[in-house]
Amino acid sequence: MTELQPLDAGFIELEDSDRHVSLGIAAVAILAGAPPGRAEFAAMLAERASANDRLRQRVRRAPLDLTVPVWEEDPNFDLAHHIRWSALPEPADEPALREFVAGELVERLDRDHPMWECVVIDHFAGGRWVVIVKAHHSLVDGVSGVNLFESFCDETEVESREKPTPDTDAAGGGNWFDWAVTGLRLPVEVPRYALGLVRSLVPVAAALVSTPAASSLNGPIGRQRRYAIARASLSEIREIGHGFDATVNDVVLAAVTSAYRAVLLERGEEPTGNSVRILVPVSMRAADAKTFLDNRVSAVLSLLPLHLDDPVERLTTIHRRMARHKSGGAAQAEKSLLALAGRLPFAPVAWGMRLWSHLPQRGVTAVATNVPGPRRTLTMLGREVLELIPAIPIAMRLRTGIAILSYRDQLTFGITGDYDSTPDLEVLADGIHSAIAELLTAVRALPQRPAG
Repeated sequence: MTELQPLDAGFIELEDSDRHVSLGIAAVAILAGAPPGRAEFAAMLAERASANDRLRQRVRRAPLDLTVPVWEEDPNFDLAHHIRWSALPEPADEPALREFVAGELVERLDRDHPMWECVVIDHFAGGRWVVIVKAHHSLVDGVSGVNLFESFCDETEVESREKPTPDTDAAGGGNWFDWAVTGLRLPVEVPRYALGLVRSLVPVAAALVSTPAASSLNGPIGRQRRYAIARASLSEIREIGHGFDATVNDVVLAAVTSAYRAVLLERGEEPTGNSVRILVPVSMRAADAKTFLDNRVSAVLSLLPLHLDDPVERLTTIHRRMARHKSGGAAQAEKSLLALAGRLPFAPVAWGMRLWSHLPQRGVTAVATNVPGPRRTLTMLGREVLELIPAIPIAMRLRTGIAILSYRDQLTFGITGDYDSTPDLEVLADGIHSAIAELLTAVRALPQRPAG
């Protein structure tokens, strides 16, 4: 058995503490041609699952959460629990698919079994079909989630797949003696780490000292979801970045900023410079850890300059702010906080997470995560993957979440929103399209740089 990492376990605690939240992450793949037969698809999935131990493991928790939850082999593993065939209502087009994905984002994965599944939609408009690979956030982050999908695709001739499972604690802390000893250590170890915990929190708390101005983007969320999609050319995004000396992520955040500005204006609210603080996950995953199924992320928090009317000024302001966050070590501070959580007894971490999830946080308004996807063309059972679209959950009073995923030369924005409070989710998608078009026009109006 292997212990869950602190962040992995934290996502389980967060889901348990809020009946409105389901923390499944999904990759939605649109494929060419007719789907394979059910037996052929199941055989492929069985082969892939046999090569990755984590896909056959479930989570087991200790009484009173005295020790960290562990991954253990599911004694009743049955692939049939992880494959579901479904259909869209006619005309089986993109609006129908978006509504279907929104429904998937509220369905919790079964804790009695490994927390992942494949949903196959065998008919999609244009002679295509769809595969949705969904996994719990305790199992994957954005990068490892994409890699999980890739593991279900066909291998190339030069590819050699090895799927090691991280084994940080083979003993796993899974018996009554461990639980009892941990319980006796709590009064000693909690005070011992308290001072270090406070010190680690200082950089994070500093970003939250000034609560953003109140806006309709933040508040309680319900059970239902909406889902929208925006698309952009990755080469055009790079053209914008090159022209204005910005990164791809800067350009993406500038487009997101413009989209939130459009939403607030549409709602009759004044966009200000302190109305939206966004959480931007930062991957801490080393190149040799790409195949591990777990979470290896930190994050930075940044206020979006919604008050700026000029799109280029918004981009340059975001570039300066993100550079300052990175040089200031904000992501590293939160990484060390997670490392400290790994040394704390799990019980107070779990109880603290539950308490924190019930607090009416207003310091963060939205989340936007940008994940680099495969540049090569993927195929599954010989069928070409035409598009790869991300979908992420929302929680903690964040009424919207935006996942950005690149595949080949396309950048796709999967936008999740609370059903009741974000009926205008399409305004966000349209705002992203408009922002990129504006920046592209601006960069092409610049004087040509001399070659070389």
